[in-house]
Amino acid sequence: MAKNNKDGEAKEKSTAIDLSTISEEDMKKALAFAPEDMAGPLLEESSFATLFPKYRENYLREVWPLVTKTLEKNGVSCKLDLVEGSMTVSTTRKTWDPYFILKARDMIKLLARSVPFPQAIKVLDDDTTCDIIKIGNLVQNKERFVKRRQRLLGPNGNTLKAIELLTECYVMIQGSTVAAMGRHKNLASVRRIVEDCMKNIHPIYHIKELMIRKELAKDPKLANESWDRFLPRFKKRNVKQKKPKAGKREKKHEVFPPAPTPSKIDLQLASGEYFLKPDEKRARDVERKKQLAVENGAKKDAERARAFVAPAEQAAKPKVTQGEDESEKIEALKQKFKAQAQVKDKKRSAGDGDISEYVADSALSKKKKKSKAL
Repeated sequence: MAKNNKDGEAKEKSTAIDLSTISEEDMKKALAFAPEDMAGPLLEESSFATLFPKYRENYLREVWPLVTKTLEKNGVSCKLDLVEGSMTVSTTRKTWDPYFILKARDMIKLLARSVPFPQAIKVLDDDTTCDIIKIGNLVQNKERFVKRRQRLLGPNGNTLKAIELLTECYVMIQGSTVAAMGRHKNLASVRRIVEDCMKNIHPIYHIKELMIRKELAKDPKLANESWDRFLPRFKKRNVKQKKPKAGKREKKHEVFPPAPTPSKIDLQLASGEYFLKPDEKRARDVERKKQLAVENGAKKDAERARAFVAPAEQAAKPKVTQGEDESEKIEALKQKFKAQAQVKDKKRSAGDGDISEYVADSALSKKKKKSKAL
């Protein structure tokens, strides 16, 4: 028995195939599905429907003949309902690829999310899949949502182009969804970039990481090693400041519980209103309303009367007559001229003294002039 088990294990080992040695083209040929491989028609009909916005109606009406032509090749029927605003795809008896209906479902979803038909038709290939990421519920504030969605586009759409080049995926941002097309592995990185952007992590950090990974993948020596030492580690800098804790108020421990708040009936009993008859209560309410009306009327009359109250007048300044003002000015001019005349007289009396100083000065000035001329 032991020998038989060993022989069986040896046979399993010998029949095992190393998939890494097989090329992609050979794998495609081996996994290809032809109409001859389908033994008979499908037992039940499968259908998928999706809604589209009204602004896509004109474009879908133009493109729909091409959609029906491509889907009929694989035996899948499609229907465009403009009244309900929906697209439907369903299998028929001619459908020979059971998985093709899922591809057709993805195609109409992409068409509904503003992806053009030449690009959406690529999802029908075996290598390509799609992922529609919903970002509307990730951010509550509308202004913040618009800003973070704009980060994915970048200035002139440069950030989006960089993401498409590095991930090798087609990315379409429309409304509250992001439609991506590409390989399954690359779509996971696109989803991570989009979700982190909505969580306030800029896409440039992921773009740097993807660029480094692309360069490291070229080196065959690092194929079986960890790349963590090469990848950048970004720290959050916008740390929220801790608010100072408010001092706890000490509760006063009372022996007896607080008195209950009086109810409406208790208040009526206290005022004696509870024992009044219905007619008396009505008369009392009417009187109360009249008093309130009189008080409110008096307040309104007082407010209206304020507009008619004259403002306080300022005390008038005593006016100076024109004749008095002119006489004062004339006297001031007389005094001014007298003072000027006195100053001139003093200077003349001082000049009548020694002239020798002036004569000497004039002689010295002449000598200086001669020396300058020489």
